[in-house]
Amino acid sequence: MMHLLGTLIVGLVVGALARFVMPGEQKMGWILTCVLGVAGSFLASLVGQQLGWYAPGQGAGWIASVVGAAVLLFIVSKLRGSGGST
Repeated sequence: MMHLLGTLIVGLVVGALARFVMPGEQKMGWILTCVLGVAGSFLASLVGQQLGWYAPGQGAGWIASVVGAAVLLFIVSKLRGSGGST
C-alpha cells in the first residue's frame, strides 16, 4: 500500500514539473497531472531499458521521468488540438 502511495506522490511531482517546463496552458486537474507523471516515468523506464541505460526492473530517474512526462504532455496537447472551441 505504501509503495502505491509513494508512486502516486512521485507521479504528481513529476507531472507538475513537466507541466511547469512546457510552454502554454495545460487544462487538466491534479489527478490527470498525477497520471501524466506516472505514465511519463513508465515511458522513460521502458525507453531507457530498451536503450540499455537501465537494467531490467530498474526505474528511470527524476530527470528522465520529467522528460518522459513532458513528451506525453506534448503528444496529448497535439492530439487535443489548440483550435477547438470551448
